[in-house]
Amino acid sequence: MPSNNRPLKVAMLGCGVVGSQVARLIIEQAEDISHRVGAPVELAGIAVRRLGIARDADLPDDLFTDDAEGLVARSDIDVVIEVIGGIEPARSLILSALANGASVVTANKALLAEDGATLFAAAERAGRDLYYEASVAGAIPILRPLRESLAGDRVTRVLGIVNGTTNFILDKMDTSGAGFTEALEEAQQLGYAEADPTADVEGFDAAAKAAILASLAFHTRVTASDVHREGITDVSANDVASAKDMGAVVKLLAICALEDTPDGPAVSARVHPAMIPRTHPLASVREAYNAVFVESEAAGQLMFYGPGAGGNPTASAIMGDLVTVARNRLAGVRGAGESSYADFKVVPMGQTQTRYHVQIDVDDKAGVLASIAQAFAEHDVSIQTVRQEGRGDDAQLVVVTHRAKDADLSATVHDLKGMSIVREVSSVMRVEGEIE
Repeated sequence: MPSNNRPLKVAMLGCGVVGSQVARLIIEQAEDISHRVGAPVELAGIAVRRLGIARDADLPDDLFTDDAEGLVARSDIDVVIEVIGGIEPARSLILSALANGASVVTANKALLAEDGATLFAAAERAGRDLYYEASVAGAIPILRPLRESLAGDRVTRVLGIVNGTTNFILDKMDTSGAGFTEALEEAQQLGYAEADPTADVEGFDAAAKAAILASLAFHTRVTASDVHREGITDVSANDVASAKDMGAVVKLLAICALEDTPDGPAVSARVHPAMIPRTHPLASVREAYNAVFVESEAAGQLMFYGPGAGGNPTASAIMGDLVTVARNRLAGVRGAGESSYADFKVVPMGQTQTRYHVQIDVDDKAGVLASIAQAFAEHDVSIQTVRQEGRGDDAQLVVVTHRAKDADLSATVHDLKGMSIVREVSSVMRVEGEIE
């Protein structure tokens, strides 16, 4: 434990868009940080893959090293900030830092979602902090409220827009009528989407964040492989227009919930596009912003909103963790570690209760509607609303269901596609909230 007369020394792994802003803030705000922590906080080294290249912040050359292993093994390092991302070498470096007595602040959602249990166990053995607010929703403080502010409450559901790229794309499709490809190209031109946007548009990024949110909210270890994942590449302009006709909007949602099962409570975690009514608070989340909607028994409904990505917002979350970890270090205490005591089972997507919006092109003749309704009934799926529009010798049915098991809804759609009176099932999308 450092004494008040020596600085707490910080090592940083990575110096990209986020890391360079963290380093800049540590240096520029040194005096304020020292007052908040109770001791000076000093940036002692930055490990990078390549030396001598231009960075986003003007930082002293003598801070940089390409020996990450040596940096985290230094006995005088109090806190290691990891912003390199990915699984390896990040995992090995974090484990080394903890084993050598440093506390860790990380923004690595992929690693936490894949192997958080190993990291938490290492932090527990070392008696050190592992903080990771920046791994979900950028500057939005959502993990700490789940871990601390709501620790005495029972969270029942977490519903969120946690990927700015996909929200920007879907927002543009909604406001301009653009197709997916056109909206993606605009997102790339503006820097909201990577040249290879797969992690975002296929839902991998959001699924990792959903795993972290579910783990915290329900005191259960949930990994990315437990999260049902669908991206937005198949969302069409017609889907978005159909949602608009019903007073709804399409969003890529991370949904984590406690489910009632015959064996007791269980956890569901899923990421997929869904229609939500425009009256829902998440419907107003525009462009690349993020928002997380939390439901709990005592507090009721809470919403956390703000910029979910980018150098400065993510750096803000890291700096908050840094101050907390540094305070703990100075006081010789440790913050809350992993809470997985509930150990609920994670239910497969097929057993999850959800609702569908189904758009069906059918022959326009007597008895069609009755046959379609029978297909739903055979799988114990109740229809909430149905709308029919005639177009010459064919018609279009738009069906919104009541809640049912996802497997039963999927089986219904499968049967519809095989019916002779059905020309095409042109759109299938899940529904959250009450739409008509």
